[in-house]
Amino acid sequence: MILLGVNIDHCATVRQARYRDAGATTGGPVEPDPVTFALAAERAGADGITVHLREDRRHIQDRDVWRLRECIGTRLNLEMACTPEMTALAVKLKPEYVCLVPENRQEVTTEGGLDVRGNRERVRACVQAMNAAGIKTSLFIDPDDAQIELSAELGAPVVELHTGAYAQAYFTPRRPAELQRLRLGAVRAHDLGLVVNAGHGINYVNIAEIRTLPHLHELNIGHSIVSRALFTGVDEAVREMKRRMNG
Repeated sequence: MILLGVNIDHCATVRQARYRDAGATTGGPVEPDPVTFALAAERAGADGITVHLREDRRHIQDRDVWRLRECIGTRLNLEMACTPEMTALAVKLKPEYVCLVPENRQEVTTEGGLDVRGNRERVRACVQAMNAAGIKTSLFIDPDDAQIELSAELGAPVVELHTGAYAQAYFTPRRPAELQRLRLGAVRAHDLGLVVNAGHGINYVNIAEIRTLPHLHELNIGHSIVSRALFTGVDEAVREMKRRMNG
């Protein structure tokens, strides 16, 4: 059974589009509430809730993550940049998981995996801090052997393979090669004792192939579920994805 982590970032994106300067994250006219979305996703069968608290706070806000910590009944997975500020926040928040991701202020959403090799010492320090706090660390990386092997060396128990390149190539001749990269990456990570998660660009169509990747533990999916929920509601959007994930 592949687990589903529902990323609620883009529910917050809709809220911030109108209420960025409201001085509140919920209440009064401020809507939609990403925490309410998260609770609905849990009731529909989500196995965890994922949020990315970006350094520029473009969608999820600090109060959102603290309310999630208090309210949800599954697992909180905090995506974050590998910085001292975010490390300190995570140690106080104590989510069940953190996922270290790259951040580029110009991007609309996270593009590309974390360069573990180029940020070895920063990643090592963050992983050690999380381990000491009893928080499991996942590294969001491209399915490359060097990145996978260094992730294991630095003591991260989990990797999340970046599926974005595959998703972008889905309707091109590159699709089989990108899928094979993910397959080989999943096998290599598993052989090194790492838990294998995956995410980015997964939708209700390409899930048919993504779900065949070996050793998958969890998929983190956000944009496609939020988009589907506009037409079907949160409950049906989550349930349909879980059906397609597990056949």
